[in-house]
Amino acid sequence: MVLSLRRIDDLGPVDRRARQVTAGAGATLGALQAHVAGAGLELGVDLAARDSATVGGMVATDAGGLRVVRFGDMRHQVVGVEAVLADGSVLSRLSGLVKDNTGYDLAGLFTGSEGTLAVVTRVRLALVPRFEHRAVALLAFGSFEAALDALAVLRDRLPALDALEILFADGLELVRHHLGVAPPLPGEHAVYLLAECADHRDPTGEMAGALAGLEDLDDAVMATEPGPRAALWRLREAHTEVVATLGVPHKLDVALPASRLAEFEGRVRRAVDDAVPGARCVLFGHVGDGNLHVNVVGAAPDDRRVDRAVLTLVAELGGSISAEHGIGTAKRDLLHLGRSPEEIAAFRAVKSALDPRGILNPHVLLPPT
Repeated sequence: MVLSLRRIDDLGPVDRRARQVTAGAGATLGALQAHVAGAGLELGVDLAARDSATVGGMVATDAGGLRVVRFGDMRHQVVGVEAVLADGSVLSRLSGLVKDNTGYDLAGLFTGSEGTLAVVTRVRLALVPRFEHRAVALLAFGSFEAALDALAVLRDRLPALDALEILFADGLELVRHHLGVAPPLPGEHAVYLLAECADHRDPTGEMAGALAGLEDLDDAVMATEPGPRAALWRLREAHTEVVATLGVPHKLDVALPASRLAEFEGRVRRAVDDAVPGARCVLFGHVGDGNLHVNVVGAAPDDRRVDRAVLTLVAELGGSISAEHGIGTAKRDLLHLGRSPEEIAAFRAVKSALDPRGILNPHVLLPPT
């Protein structure tokens, strides 16, 4: 068998009528964004790691990121796929038809499969309009419950809502000292929402009107110019690098039902301290879609007590032990916390049918039998 070689970071022409583009799996998100910007379009998924994250990796993990609240995760963007199967055969369906009800959705099956079913080489991606006008607001609240109530109001009143992130006082203080910047708002506040609206026209007035109607809002600052907007976003996006300065973190990426988010936040800090006394828990994340990043420092890298404590709590509250990072090798022995025996058996059946010799990424996702 001879396989032809070609670039896997290629980017095809932008189809403006269909709002689609075909991208090689090795193309970075940043390169894709620059490629489609000239057509007035962009991908609906954005990540802080846009200059290193590849399209193929984003498909394999079903990446989420900053804009899921508006456009959905990577699975919502994939409308076609080319992939090499375990036997070397090439499956290619890149037409991008929005309606194609002729059997199994293989593109959807491969998205999020972590490379266990096929090697994705190219994908056909749906694109969204590129909005030139943006407004960002940092909102301060006295409690997580108050922030969640505000979240529901903002989603109802702001059709142009593009991102909705959560920060807590301890994490913001770490970031602020690391960056050497002044407090974004006077006084002390327990919780902060970072909200961004994007539209073809200036959304500032609409956003200001929505904020004026929030009953439990303690304080707020809004930015419309690129520099001040970026400064507010830096307070959120710097969390990951700041946590890394404290030690080797346990990074746990989880999702909770909206009704259990506040309960989880209150209980997870106690669960971490009970598992490893003195360990530090820093929370932040994409609260608009229920996704929190639980970062724990102070526990040895190979100490699984923290992981089990946090993920067991997530399962108890009806959440997911992996919102957007996948299962990989670190969580495969805990897959049973989020999936039933029947579901895991179905996973194994699919894996066996497409990869009977188990040669594709063999040590991830599925626990050993």
